[in-house]
Amino acid sequence: MKRRAVALLSAAMMTISMAACGGNTNPAPTTTSSSSSGSSTAASSTGTETSAPAASADGGLIKVGIINNDPNESGYRTANDRDLQNMFKAENGYEAKFAYSLKNDEQIQAAQGFITDEVDYLLLSAADTAGWDGVLKDAQAAGVKVILFDRTIDADPSLYEASIVSDMNAEGSKAVDWLASQNLEEYNVIHIQGVMGSAAQQGRSGALQAKADAEGNWNIVQQQTAEWNAEKAQQIVQSVIDAKTPFNVIYAENDDMAKGAVAALDAAGISHGVGKDVIVMGFDCNKWALEELLKQNWNYDGQCNPFQASYIDNIIKTLESGGSLSEKTIIMDEKGFDATTITQQDVDDYGI
Repeated sequence: MKRRAVALLSAAMMTISMAACGGNTNPAPTTTSSSSSGSSTAASSTGTETSAPAASADGGLIKVGIINNDPNESGYRTANDRDLQNMFKAENGYEAKFAYSLKNDEQIQAAQGFITDEVDYLLLSAADTAGWDGVLKDAQAAGVKVILFDRTIDADPSLYEASIVSDMNAEGSKAVDWLASQNLEEYNVIHIQGVMGSAAQQGRSGALQAKADAEGNWNIVQQQTAEWNAEKAQQIVQSVIDAKTPFNVIYAENDDMAKGAVAALDAAGISHGVGKDVIVMGFDCNKWALEELLKQNWNYDGQCNPFQASYIDNIIKTLESGGSLSEKTIIMDEKGFDATTITQQDVDDYGI
């Protein structure tokens, strides 16, 4: 028997900072309601696409609890949240509640609240990969179906229905392969990491660290988390400049941190971009970041595709109609952009 009880989750307000596939300062956790308003495939680059409204087995609205990182953390997360908000509303057959936090324990608390509220589906973008087994087992015992989006977790796949994610390892490998293709005599890299333990940080850091470990002319001269935050990234780069440590590459794990790094370079009069002193690399493909590539002020940006709502909608429709899923894991199609080849059309099509 499907459960359709209506309840409202409340959560304390506080201030924290981080970003996801992306970083600014942001409030969390917050909860809002929206009742009125294996691997495969490539994702749409333009956002939510829906056909007929979803329908539950008893004809009522399908209740979903959506746990996400704060939408103010980055352009990526803003686009991701907007995509979900546009999809999961009454006109598409859903009653949705949203909870936002950048801390795992707060997200887990929100998940327990949604389970108590008897949602039908729990949609999760986890702040950290670890610690989810207990709440996912509780969801399963309560008949709540779990769908992961944006980020992977370390949990038995039997505890969730599907995972719609970016391949963070592939993002990192693609970026590092591009950097290797620049054929520098020596790579002296300032490595600005995202929030430690997140899937994005692990994938993007892992590829660079493996290359530095394998190649004698690759040196990570500074490696530090800026927690997706531009100001912290600026401070990290400034400290390297002040120490007079030679470097010629900024490898920032999101666009906001790359922006902060560039602010430090500009303040010190250090040139950056195509044919300049320092190679600048970011991730997420914010439109403003791709415009920096187009102007050749940056060198590389790796895409992290934020548009997962249509995939989730299709999965829910399949499950509600009694069907089965052919794939457990759906990998988003993603690109890497080089400043020497990017076009205005790329900026228009892929900028978020």
